[in-house]
Amino acid sequence: MFTVPWSSGGTRDAPTPAWPGLRLDVAVPRVPGLRVEATGGRRLLIRQGAEVVLLARQRRRHRGVHYLRTGAFSSPLPPITAADARRVGQCDDAAWPGRWTHRFARWLCEDVAGPLHDGEWMLAWGMPRWSVPAYWQRVPEVDPDLGHITWFGYGDPVEDQRDILPLRRLSPIDADRVKGYRRQHREGILPPVLLWWVSGLGVLLVVDGHDRLVAARAEGGVPDVIVLARAADPDFAAFYRETAVRGYEERVRSRQDALPDPFTATRIAHLGHSLALDLRTADRAEGRTRAWPIPGGPAAWDRLATALASDSPLVQDG
Repeated sequence: MFTVPWSSGGTRDAPTPAWPGLRLDVAVPRVPGLRVEATGGRRLLIRQGAEVVLLARQRRRHRGVHYLRTGAFSSPLPPITAADARRVGQCDDAAWPGRWTHRFARWLCEDVAGPLHDGEWMLAWGMPRWSVPAYWQRVPEVDPDLGHITWFGYGDPVEDQRDILPLRRLSPIDADRVKGYRRQHREGILPPVLLWWVSGLGVLLVVDGHDRLVAARAEGGVPDVIVLARAADPDFAAFYRETAVRGYEERVRSRQDALPDPFTATRIAHLGHSLALDLRTADRAEGRTRAWPIPGGPAAWDRLATALASDSPLVQDG
């Protein structure tokens, strides 16, 4: 594993921290323990070892995806003890995001049951720019094992629009582990939640930290998150950056060519801030998730889906 931070610094309370995360150059394994598999008819699943933990099917017009959690998922990462949380939580605020990101990178690379496989990856601190903060209000209120994720609306249920999907049922807020994590949240030492971007689902999956997520929400907050994703294609990232820079230069010229006013310098400074955000977005753009073929193809997926949810839209291909 080779890790490169693409910035440094930051604080745990900053809305856009200067510490964005790490890039990982991973050599092995070629087939991960936690992986996406796909076959014809927009059918896909997530398998952990030999167990299927999630079945899904994209809708015909790509307006969303139906899914079913099987209850077989378990976090591939080691438990984070209260002593570990307190030890890292007591470090300098500027170092806090980086320390947790490095720890998660090490655990992921040491554990063959996780989603890492050969290629270039990112571990990014904080939610992506495209995420919708209001969607946190639906966690954990909207969390069915058999459900639907709305992508673009068009009259589909608004409550099914979300950025995050837990891979297992969330614990109640009065569970013992959740109570312990709620204390950590109040102390400001709650470890982050690990999310995994799966492009075929169009959502971030919770890989580690389900109870920490519940604890933060029960305390009226949102958890810190680390987002794992395949790195975007370099040509796409370069095109995104070049487009952002050209747009910035054109807008600055238009401001400079307009009739001068007292706010011209301030407006140009705001354009520079927007450009910085655009370039940061390009640096952490999520790539497409790799999928392996489902053994047995569509027939095998259909048999499994019918056995688990025969009357659901998942099977009916709505």
